[in-house]
Amino acid sequence: MVDSGEVVDPRVHCEDCQACCCRKEVLLLGDTRVPNHFVVLDAWGAEVMERLDDGWCIALDRQRLRCSIYSMRPQLCRDVAMGGAECLAARVECDLC
Repeated sequence: MVDSGEVVDPRVHCEDCQACCCRKEVLLLGDTRVPNHFVVLDAWGAEVMERLDDGWCIALDRQRLRCSIYSMRPQLCRDVAMGGAECLAARVECDLC
């Protein structure tokens, strides 16, 4: 759950982003909602969201730059607050926004 006390930048919206958070590795910690065909094991045997060869999450709808499994997205993805610290860091890292 997103910390309600987190400081967010109200000027930041997903609509003007290039899905920067969809390039981050997403560890699945007890998530049972994610369809199995989106899940792989990492080098240490942990379940993660599969990423394509170019680094993007397999669940990303590239036409819309939105999550194709939004209602079933992993908890880690649910916890990223739009305009929050993780969101802003992802935007800086991918340098596309």
